[in-house]
Amino acid sequence: MSPSAKISTLVLAVVAAVVFTWILVNRSEEPVSAASSAALVRPDSHRLSVAADGKVTVVEFLDFECEACGAAFAGVEQVRAEYGDRVTFVMRYFPLPGHRNAEIAARAVEAAGRQGRLEAMYRMMFETQAQWGDQQVSHAETFRGFARQLGLDMPRFEKDWADPAVASRVLADRADGLEMGVQGTPTFFVNGEKFSGRPSYMGLKDALDAELAK
Repeated sequence: MSPSAKISTLVLAVVAAVVFTWILVNRSEEPVSAASSAALVRPDSHRLSVAADGKVTVVEFLDFECEACGAAFAGVEQVRAEYGDRVTFVMRYFPLPGHRNAEIAARAVEAAGRQGRLEAMYRMMFETQAQWGDQQVSHAETFRGFARQLGLDMPRFEKDWADPAVASRVLADRADGLEMGVQGTPTFFVNGEKFSGRPSYMGLKDALDAELAK
């Protein structure tokens, strides 16, 4: 191949890469389609609290090992405590591939949910994240310890934790997140719109007040 041909090929490759990156970055800015809206909250999505009037719904795609999710947790809980009777809060799993224990943590939460303790396990994961997060060793035994602390039926927990249906449930949430343009965690949606503010108590509070005032 001549030098000029090589240069032309290189230029075309660079242009293609730039175009692909532009499409990827701007995909999440496109209007949410009806199909995507359906993917945001499914009939079986976990609602941590439900507002009677259904006027405002907050959806969080989260990863239990994500430090940013852990940092947002206190603010989210404070907002839930204040707005729980006026705002529906929905939790969606979005375990990131780079986090060694994220998926098994999500499956542990889902398995606890089969015994009515989903929210208790959800809280425990974030409250103890500093002990097990961001490590490249399995913390399956740590999560078993959480199940024991919650008084779960351990044989049933182990069976549910290993159930392919539980893994599929977690991955279905992640697939919905990808369809909604979620690229990282935490990602919040307020009444179907991706929240672009800081995921803090005040940031979420301001967004909720604005929606409730409409």
